[in-house]
Amino acid sequence: MNNSKLVTLAEGALTVALSIALSYLKIPLGFAFGGFGGSVDLVMIPIIVYAIRRGGLCGMGAGLLFGTLKSFLAGGVAVNWQSMLLDYSLAYMMVGVAGFISRAKYSLPFSALAAFAGCVGRFIIHYISGVTIYAEYMPEKFFNMTMTTPAFYSLLYNGSYMVPNTLLAIIICTLITVPINKAVKIKQ
Repeated sequence: MNNSKLVTLAEGALTVALSIALSYLKIPLGFAFGGFGGSVDLVMIPIIVYAIRRGGLCGMGAGLLFGTLKSFLAGGVAVNWQSMLLDYSLAYMMVGVAGFISRAKYSLPFSALAAFAGCVGRFIIHYISGVTIYAEYMPEKFFNMTMTTPAFYSLLYNGSYMVPNTLLAIIICTLITVPINKAVKIKQ
């Protein structure tokens, strides 16, 4: 293994470890998400930064590893193996798509767009899980609104924690990506 690959692998391992550590720190918003998980935290930020630095495939690999470990180590909530696969492994893997936006241009607009893309990828997987797996758990009322379809319920439920997570990720990744990449040069 050459030095460049070893550095990329070590950076990926640190990314996953930092995301696991951050998964224990929740940002309270003052309302519950209905008992099936969902929280506001900073776990996506290391994965997004790593994906921007090393590319989408590396970012997706780190996200997949983090999501799988999080489901076992950091209090993952799942009703069956399918929900564990979707809501953890695949959802966090999709955060890595941030690296497909542009890893050649480390400017503020590209960092924000990459963070947004990673968050949207994660939201799509959570939405699919909500519409398919969690549809049978749909309450009659959520946020004081009558729930009529699993699609609307999944949109509200997953949006209630993904919108704040997305805003945090965009702001923080935009602020830190350019300085990190100036301080730590990438050897292609």
